[in-house]
Amino acid sequence: MRFVITFLSTAASLWIAVWLVNGLEFDGGWWQFVIVAVIMGLANAIVKPILMLFSLPLIVLTLGLFLVIVNAAVLQLVVWLSGPSVFDLGLTSTGFFWATFWGAVVISLAGWVIGIFMPDRS
Repeated sequence: MRFVITFLSTAASLWIAVWLVNGLEFDGGWWQFVIVAVIMGLANAIVKPILMLFSLPLIVLTLGLFLVIVNAAVLQLVVWLSGPSVFDLGLTSTGFFWATFWGAVVISLAGWVIGIFMPDRS
């Protein structure tokens, strides 16, 4: 059950980012969005911890602010995988840095707010 709640939280955060951030566009069907959310969840579960491990000195040096760059890199990976050159799922970004940077910020904030209303993990 926890997996489903986490998946829905990730999908909702991604939808909010696409809705709010200029430069992040989605022009696919609902099933394509579900696949993009699965890719986002897998990237957060597999790629993000590896990036955090390798960038740990920068994370410590910047007091955690470098995590925004790590989140933007993971989002850029998801955009690249779901873009027209790989799986063609409909998620695109107009630029590498700013659209994904603000998208990562919105996804983090939306996930945090959604997490407040989720039941406790115990």
